[in-house]
Amino acid sequence: MKDLVNVQDYLFAIADVGDWEGEEEQVTETLNELIHFAWQLLPDDLDCESIDNIINGIWEHLRGDLALIEVEFEELTDWVIHYIHSSLDEKV
Repeated sequence: MKDLVNVQDYLFAIADVGDWEGEEEQVTETLNELIHFAWQLLPDDLDCESIDNIINGIWEHLRGDLALIEVEFEELTDWVIHYIHSSLDEKV
């Protein structure tokens, strides 16, 4: 069902992330990279509602979190992997 939605619909523009004291571009880039990374991990047969909840949940969890600008990208991707696996396990 992943083919029924488009990753582009979930990406952020600089204006969407709010005030990050001059780091808005970096936050936007990092967030969008995490969304693309997460997209690749989602099963192709996952229902649209679950995809929506998981992808939107990434922003919900990281919104305002300085980790977006302070930690290595690899640490963020490790968190995304864990978050997706946990979200998928909750569905079962």
